[in-house]
Amino acid sequence: MRLVSSADVSHLSRPMHFNETKAIFAAMEKKPYSKDYKVGVLGGGQLGRMLMVPAIDLDIKLRILDPDPEAPCSKIAHEFVCGSFNDADTVASFGESCDVVTVEIEHVSTEGLRRLEAKGVKVFPQPEVLETIQDKGLQKLFYQKHNLPTAPFRLVEGREELEKHKDFLPFVQKLRKGGYDGRGVQVIRSEADFVKAFDAPSILEKFVDFSKELAIIVARNEQGDIKTFPVVELEFNPEANLVEFLFAPAQIIPDVTAKAEALAGKVVEAFGLVGILAIELFLTPDMEIMINEVAPRTHNSGHHTIEGNNTSQFAQHLRAITGMPLGDTSQRSTAAMVNLLGSEGYSGPVRYEGLEEALSIPEVYAHLYGKAVTKPFRKMGHVTVCANSYDEVRNKVERIKELIQVKS
Repeated sequence: MRLVSSADVSHLSRPMHFNETKAIFAAMEKKPYSKDYKVGVLGGGQLGRMLMVPAIDLDIKLRILDPDPEAPCSKIAHEFVCGSFNDADTVASFGESCDVVTVEIEHVSTEGLRRLEAKGVKVFPQPEVLETIQDKGLQKLFYQKHNLPTAPFRLVEGREELEKHKDFLPFVQKLRKGGYDGRGVQVIRSEADFVKAFDAPSILEKFVDFSKELAIIVARNEQGDIKTFPVVELEFNPEANLVEFLFAPAQIIPDVTAKAEALAGKVVEAFGLVGILAIELFLTPDMEIMINEVAPRTHNSGHHTIEGNNTSQFAQHLRAITGMPLGDTSQRSTAAMVNLLGSEGYSGPVRYEGLEEALSIPEVYAHLYGKAVTKPFRKMGHVTVCANSYDEVRNKVERIKELIQVKS
């Protein structure tokens, strides 16, 4: 055990009580796969649910906090606490018994997380990283400060300011805070679209002429080791603005792959983030890449790694936040993912049509998220497809899309 230096406690703004000092020493001594090692997770949705299998493999206990008593993790977590992850007192109280606290959604109370850090609980990703990423305006300013490629942008406080930015058309308006899964995003092509614009603090992002939307997931542990997963290609549902299909690896030239991997390393180093960072990218017609957005957590663009890669994004996240060596991220085969979204016109108790027939196809793997109620475009599950070639996996994906319908 190393001694506590002044740097270890310089972030504390008041003298430490004996119990807090004891907690800091205890956190330094305890290692993963020791008895009752506990990871707290803010959020009990499908991402927390998929984190459970690698946690069980490593005998790590997951303590989950979610405001929904029927959240996907509620019946299967080692410990489940029903409460708000946006409330500082709740977060601080929830995490006190944990060795590490992490998130499966970035919109959480960073004040509560800072209190946990002050008590010696490790928090990854760090609160200051979350605060930047929670605000899309701060995100953009961060990229600008660190010379990271991203689309030109402007900041506005509300709808009435759009008149001053006619010269910037067309652009995408994004709410600075609270947007998630395609919500809080509006395409503004002309002045006629101003009436549908958000009347809240936003960024205006210059419309990018892109040829493909890509994503790359990068992991960084406490020791500063970094590993990237292969770049993937995303296809979005035009109505819901949600990822409908994902193909891995992306059909891109090696030069673009190298650029994406190098950029991922620069971004995660700039943040100093410990954990998983998902980076959504635009590929321009001249083969340049730029950052769209990032997510400081496991992400929809990495779900295929459960079957498709030697280490899944979920196992990698646990390795990163607990200080373990990072795993091999190489792909076992060509893979694709189909998001199972609630069908239009159906709301109520969920029913999956065509699932049995889909599962009769070789190398098709279903993941249902345990959500009892469906509604249009709600993420209800996903299917991973593996094959020997891109063409084969593409054909399977089209078949899965035809077969499985999420209805009520």
